[in-house]
Amino acid sequence: MIFSRIQKLLLSVTASVFASLAGAADHGGSVAESAVPVQEPLAMTSLWQLTLGMVAVLGLIMGIAWLLKRSGRFQMTAGGGLRVLGGLSMGTRERVVLLQVGETQLLLGVAPGRVQTLYVLEQPLDSGKPVTGTGFSDQLGRFLKKGQGSATS
Repeated sequence: MIFSRIQKLLLSVTASVFASLAGAADHGGSVAESAVPVQEPLAMTSLWQLTLGMVAVLGLIMGIAWLLKRSGRFQMTAGGGLRVLGGLSMGTRERVVLLQVGETQLLLGVAPGRVQTLYVLEQPLDSGKPVTGTGFSDQLGRFLKKGQGSATS
């Protein structure tokens, strides 16, 4: 009920604004001159702005998706305890992947059109502890410490 009253009020205000603009245009255009210039909706500048805006939004979406994929934070989790613990690229299209399936860990070789079990680990690797010295933050920390050591000497 409140929404219908608001809708009627908005329609009446809109109708009165358009009526006053039409009346001013008929009487010399004093209100129409002070109004914002109306741009043709299918003008070339409007189409270019629309196209560039859409390209920018699509580029932003693709960039964010690429970053999420590269960081490994956008992995789908499967039911039943299947997890990807890590992976290493061995070539342009070949990878070695470590999977956790329940309590078993599998080392798989993945190539186009082929997935092969390379090794079944008898003792699961401890994935709770991060491997030190291999991450980007560790390498950056070592580089910064090396830079501070040479600056103080």
